[in-house]
Parts: sequence; structure tokens; C-alpha cells
Amino acid sequence: MKFIVNLIFLLIVIGLIGYGFAYSGIYNFSATVPHSEFMKEMFKFAMKRSVERHAKDIVVPDLSEQDEIEKGFVHYKDMCAGCHGAPGVEGAEGFNPSPPDLAEKAEVWGPAELFWIIKNGIKMTGMPSFGHDHSDEEIWDIVAFLKKLPEITPKDYKGMEAKLKEHVHEHNNSQEH
Repeated sequence: MKFIVNLIFLLIVIGLIGYGFAYSGIYNFSATVPHSEFMKEMFKFAMKRSVERHAKDIVVPDLSEQDEIEKGFVHYKDMCAGCHGAPGVEGAEGFNPSPPDLAEKAEVWGPAELFWIIKNGIKMTGMPSFGHDHSDEEIWDIVAFLKKLPEITPKDYKGMEAKLKEHVHEHNNSQEH
């Protein structure tokens, strides 16, 4: 019984210290000051565990269709490349934490986890949720593209952009006639 009382007392003391630290305002939340290595690792660990837990029951569809990958490229170019960059294109600066290179993350995260992140966003990272204005099908298209992203060279990416511009140009010309 004494152990339980001591444990409760210890938890209360730790909670009060944590509250006092937060109340003091000592921790600098400026985006220009990087987090300490300890805080980076804590945030990374907590985020990874949360995503894994929330994505565990998501059923992954077939993501191998070229049409899905091409639709995903269009969404990626419009919604993701500005922050995360793309093959041969640098990502945005000024974020803390910096937006990750999605070609690397696509090899680490599974499709269900990528889907969950895109749909729900990640707090305190600048990653918005896209589930409110994109259908699940559109989000799966983005995931299909992301899973191919590690194989795409800067030359391939430029070719995809050129093909998209050509398609848009043809579409606009056909509407004028």
C-alpha cells in the first residue's frame, strides 16, 4: 500500500513540475529555434506510435494501376510538392520541423499509414488534413503515387509535368472549338 501512495505522490510531483515548466514560458516555441534532440525524438516516437495505432485497421486497395498513380501525381504536384519538394525540386523552408522528403518516407511508412496521415494531418507540423476536401479514392491515388515516388528520377518527374501540361493544353484547346 505504501508503494502505491508513494507512486501517486511521485506522479503528482512530476505533473506539477511539468505544469510549472509549461507555465513558466521558458520553452521557446518559435519556428526559428529547432527543438532539442530529446524533444525531436519524443515527438517522432509519439507521432509514429499514434499513426501506427490509428492506421492499423485500414484496408489497403490495389495501388498498382497506372491511372491511379497518374491521378496521384496531379494531386501531389498541386498539394504536396510545394512543401515536401519532388525529385529535382527542393521543399519549402521556414517550417519547424521541416517537411520530410516523401520519397524517403514512402519507403518507411506503409500505405495505410500514408493514407491516414494525408487524410488526418499531423498536429504541430504544418501537415494539414486533406480528408475534409478530398475523397478516400483521391487520397489513395496520392498514396499510389507516393509508393512509386522513390523510383522517380528528376528527369521522370519533369516528363510527368510536361505530359500533364500537354494534357491540360489539349483539353483547353478542345473546349475552345
